[in-house]
Amino acid sequence: MSDVRPSRHTPIIVSIVIALMLAIAPMPGWADAFRPAWVVLTLIYWSMTFPSSYSVGAAWISGLVLDVGQGTLLGQHALALSIVIYITVKFHLQLRQFPMLQLMATVFAFLAIYQFVLFWINGIVGISVPANTYWGPVIAGTIVWPLVSALLMNVPQRVRR
Repeated sequence: MSDVRPSRHTPIIVSIVIALMLAIAPMPGWADAFRPAWVVLTLIYWSMTFPSSYSVGAAWISGLVLDVGQGTLLGQHALALSIVIYITVKFHLQLRQFPMLQLMATVFAFLAIYQFVLFWINGIVGISVPANTYWGPVIAGTIVWPLVSALLMNVPQRVRR
């Protein structure tokens, strides 16, 4: 019998893959504008928790996969994710100390930066998108942040058992 143990990175990578699947999964037209930015929320959490392992490189790769999955301009989400995750890693020690309401406000700002970069790139390319497509994910992501952080908080402990 072999002693096969999962890597400590496996549950984190699985959570990022699940976030990518949630971001690509089809939704009804009316609800698609309010889809939370699952990948951004997941990467913000993991980059605050493990900043040396999951930082800009993981954000860039996840962004490229998201670009291919959604059929958007290649590098658009990769750039936006990299900027947000860079800021998160830069201030991860302060972010860990924030109470939940202050952290929700910070996540709101991160999601707004992410959507602004997407808006800026779409503007340069000449793609016009309704405003609710940008503000919907920011508001929905801020609302679901406590749920995402609560779900991801116990992932490494469950694997160790």
